[in-house]
Amino acid sequence: MSIFDIEAEDIDGNTFQLSKYKGNVLLIVNVASKCGFTSQYEELEILHKKYAAKGLSILAFPCNQFLAQEPGSSQEIKEFCSLSYGVEFDLFSKIDVNGEKTHPLYNYLKQEAGGLFGNSIKWNFTKFLLDRQGGVLKRYAPITKPTVIEKEIVKLL
Repeated sequence: MSIFDIEAEDIDGNTFQLSKYKGNVLLIVNVASKCGFTSQYEELEILHKKYAAKGLSILAFPCNQFLAQEPGSSQEIKEFCSLSYGVEFDLFSKIDVNGEKTHPLYNYLKQEAGGLFGNSIKWNFTKFLLDRQGGVLKRYAPITKPTVIEKEIVKLL
């Protein structure tokens, strides 16, 4: 199985295979609008603007599993990201990243790059960096700011 075999639903409710991103460097992040790390949207958008044309795709998956910090509907999330941070990278529908209803993408990511204290996602804004072939290279903690990952991204582009 590959990441490109997994289906996802975008923020507008359209379902598609992640194979759409084949050949791109991916930065996958579970996000939330009411989190202490929410300002990382700004740095994610900076990376998107600098490197999307060179093959970087940022995939943001809202998740409400951590202190209910993403309570909004898809439309509310989309508006918040657009109005507050000018987000133009790809937003997806809300998912679970842990537990019984974990989205297949996060089962895959956690299997490929476990965490320091077990495989579960510990908080919002955990990041996964994938190469152009879909290989999961590294998992980053929520406290790791997106621009800190920039050098790694540039090497892959």
